[in-house]
Amino acid sequence: MQPVKGQTYYQLVKSQYKKNKLAVAGLYMVLLLFAIALTADFIANDKPLYCNYRGGHYFPILREYLVDLGLAKWQPDFLNIEWKELEFESVIWTPIPYRPTNLDFGSRYTPPGKNGHLLGTDQLGRDVLSGMIHGTRIALLVGFVSMSIAILIGIFLGALAGYLGGIVDIIILRFIEIMLTIPTFFLIITVVAFYPKGGIWMIMVVIGATGWTGIARFTRAEFLKIRNQDYVTASIALGNYSYRTIFRHVLPNAVAPVMVSAAFGIASAILIESSLSFLGFGVSATTVSWGSILSVARGATYAWWLAVFPGLAIFISVTTYNLVGEGLRDALDPRLK
Repeated sequence: MQPVKGQTYYQLVKSQYKKNKLAVAGLYMVLLLFAIALTADFIANDKPLYCNYRGGHYFPILREYLVDLGLAKWQPDFLNIEWKELEFESVIWTPIPYRPTNLDFGSRYTPPGKNGHLLGTDQLGRDVLSGMIHGTRIALLVGFVSMSIAILIGIFLGALAGYLGGIVDIIILRFIEIMLTIPTFFLIITVVAFYPKGGIWMIMVVIGATGWTGIARFTRAEFLKIRNQDYVTASIALGNYSYRTIFRHVLPNAVAPVMVSAAFGIASAILIESSLSFLGFGVSATTVSWGSILSVARGATYAWWLAVFPGLAIFISVTTYNLVGEGLRDALDPRLK
């Protein structure tokens, strides 16, 4: 495929990506997940979006953000109170008036659509829909933080192996082969057993520290292809240091295929975290994630909604990231068509 005259490489990739309708739909779904994660507190919360109380106009959720940032203080009247018990002159509640931590033992295992719970409740009376909305943050956080760690390690080692070659390349390749033999899932379970207080952050670090091998091999292959190009030879001839040549001239032209591997890696990280939470090794007991909701269904098979809805969310998120990865792969390498 020849680029159109005056068309940049970015424009070429963008036009090729748009031809894949499933990949475009997957990208829109990823953006929707991001929007839900960023606005979760404004969608599902037991505080009102706006209220008129004793003649004053308040935005409790927005003010909570400002308090967390140190830009404001809570009014004394609004500390440690039950918002639903106040008598407001006017009030606007969030679409889902529950937080995932709100307990209601009188509404345990409520089926979807009853008592105001659109997707039902769990064994503690917590709203499932609210938990899934806030669980989106956990899923995206695990995926992107762990893959950020993996990208940093993979690009660094892959660049050294591909550019320097020789004994450095051999050592790094042997190290990659050793890492490939380590089962990530069981390693995380072992680490959590020894460091139970590490929580979700420990899981992210372990996933990132073991998930860089594919990225390193991609980077190494690209560096092997690019390092003999004329512009690289010219950079060396001008006396530039190796690190400058690597990170300023070679890496920008080798990083595109790495993004494909990262997209697949994010989907894999989300699936690993959900599996760990399902087994009880993931998030803490007070934190709600898709996997933790799904794990409740093991002891209550009649509560089908606890298995169907979080399972569907995991399936959709993993599938969309895989579609984005496949779309990038096809757009970056049109020969696959």
